[in-house]
Amino acid sequence: MDKNKVVIGMSGGVDSSVAAYLLKKQNYDVIGVTMQIWQDKNKETVENEGGCCSLSAVEDARIVCSKLDIPHYVMNFKDIFEKKVINYFINEYGKGRTPNPCIACNRYIKFEELLRRTHALGAYYVSTGHYARIIYDKNKNRYLLKKSDAVKKDQTYALYNLTQEQLKHTLMPLGEFNNKDEVREIARELGFIVADKPDSQEICFVEGDDYGKFIQQNADYDIKPGNFVNTKGDIVGKHKGITNYTIGQRKRLGLSLGKPVYVVDINPHKNEVVIGYDDEIFNSQLIADDINLISIDKLDKPMKVKAKIRYNFKEVPATIEPYNNKQIKVLFESPVRAITPGQSVVFYNDDVVVGGGTIFKIK
Repeated sequence: MDKNKVVIGMSGGVDSSVAAYLLKKQNYDVIGVTMQIWQDKNKETVENEGGCCSLSAVEDARIVCSKLDIPHYVMNFKDIFEKKVINYFINEYGKGRTPNPCIACNRYIKFEELLRRTHALGAYYVSTGHYARIIYDKNKNRYLLKKSDAVKKDQTYALYNLTQEQLKHTLMPLGEFNNKDEVREIARELGFIVADKPDSQEICFVEGDDYGKFIQQNADYDIKPGNFVNTKGDIVGKHKGITNYTIGQRKRLGLSLGKPVYVVDINPHKNEVVIGYDDEIFNSQLIADDINLISIDKLDKPMKVKAKIRYNFKEVPATIEPYNNKQIKVLFESPVRAITPGQSVVFYNDDVVVGGGTIFKIK
């Protein structure tokens, strides 16, 4: 493999565009690749879905690559994306869990399948426009994933599944920037048409962010109305199907119980959505599985960390300890709001990602 050759995933956004420029500036032999996941859909549907799934995004990436004088290819990732991201997304909701498709995409598509194809092309590195840093620690003899200098844009929460082998072959040139404004300014100076393109905020394959409708149309299991029950088990109303709800949800419940109520649990076996008041949505412990550790080989004793249970949540002090061989117990110093099975919990030691896992259950 050629250590000077790098394949960069081009989403048609400003981040990957500037990342490609920076790599070329560093004298890498850069190849732009846009991952196609929508080819069986009609053009109107693809455009409505927007984001990195849209046809216009592919065209934007092509134009940027042309301006940088680097090759641009569109690769078919539909089958693996459907299996590893879309089907996972649908199945998790059917189990009463709340999945994170972006983390699944990073894990299976960008840093597994794209890296495999990168090596097939003879390139040593894969690159993305993520805001994160990768360093090699000689003392530990391992690669570390560290937070981006642009704290508000840091994306390490969605990257905790990276393995040592993947980190070894990954470049993230945006990790050293202090904020995204600097990245946009570079894009403007270069005359990129994507310089002021807004960030994608929605799930790329769900039109209008209506995930309930998407699941209803694509699930191979029945989605049936059921009971809202309170934490005592009393029926307080009817829900539209458990796939329409997530823990912590307050809006669109259609309940009038005198004061605000929230989803505090989902029981797929009974087809029940459990409702509670604000003070009933806090918990102090969780069990995580599907663990990946980065800064250490193995967790064999309790360790103090900062833990983050959702992308937009703040990190909070916690202790992690081994549990049932393949799982980790997380004990928070103070109760945490809306711990949600299916979401990820990520552990930090200052700006270093210790690792993370999927929230299996609230303990």
